[in-house]
Amino acid sequence: MYALIAVCLLIVVFRGFFLGAFDAPLMQTWATVFVSIVVQATPFLVLGVLVSAAIAVFVPPSFFEKALPRKPALAVPVASVAGVILPGCECGSVPIAGGLIRRGVAPAAALAFLLSAPAINPVVLVATAVAFPGQPKMVLARFVGSVLVSIAMGWLWLRLGRTEWIRIPHRPELTGVPRWHAFMEAARADFLPSGGFLVVGALTAATLNVLVPQEILRTIADNPVLAIIGLALLAVILSLCSEADAFVAASLTQFSLTARLVFLVVGPMIDLKLFAMQAGAFSRSFALRFAPATLVVAILIGSAVGLVLL
Repeated sequence: MYALIAVCLLIVVFRGFFLGAFDAPLMQTWATVFVSIVVQATPFLVLGVLVSAAIAVFVPPSFFEKALPRKPALAVPVASVAGVILPGCECGSVPIAGGLIRRGVAPAAALAFLLSAPAINPVVLVATAVAFPGQPKMVLARFVGSVLVSIAMGWLWLRLGRTEWIRIPHRPELTGVPRWHAFMEAARADFLPSGGFLVVGALTAATLNVLVPQEILRTIADNPVLAIIGLALLAVILSLCSEADAFVAASLTQFSLTARLVFLVVGPMIDLKLFAMQAGAFSRSFALRFAPATLVVAILIGSAVGLVLL
């Protein structure tokens, strides 16, 4: 909080310098990318925080025992498909997944939900259909690819994951107080760190965005393998909201549909802002292991689904 106040004061004191600096086209592009990421993501981050707080306070642990299979291996696909019910983006899914783990849901199932929800919810699927008119297979491929990746990562966590890699903060302030007070406290505690990491991720994404020459896209599009890898990395760098990424993918007409599908599968699951938010919500040890693995699995499965369905 004090750091934010200090930054605001510096901006006010040196506003002339900042106004002059942002006259440059490069800085205007940087500011546009940064603001667009934050503006797109913030409403869904708020939605995710509110849902997470509601889960933490109002939903009894017995609900999840009834809703999900007892065996984690079966709970993973159920949680993955359940992502279709949440109309939000990846920024909101991070605090929700943390809330699920805190309420006793198996980490593998919560992580499967975290990966699937931003990519297969109704808002995203409708946006994809609008962005790719007359190509219903693109919507189907995105749904299938995203579900398969989330299930694969959930099962991979069951096989290789360790409990100590995930550190969910304990919430003693939620006990012994009225429920609505606990709800507000939980929402505040989730929003402050998640919002801070969102800003850090958006700053990094905007900086890298303006440094990537557009000529690189035209060069790698002619090579199928490089096109897939290139768009996967572009999705990581751009850090687009999952409700908007289909329109960006549709505009990349020089790339194959399979490469653009990989772009749509990778983006909602791992990008710069998500890495920062996952590090803040679960731990840096978790993010350093989970993010690279998710990227590789998303590229492989997205490519395979694209070759079969597209």
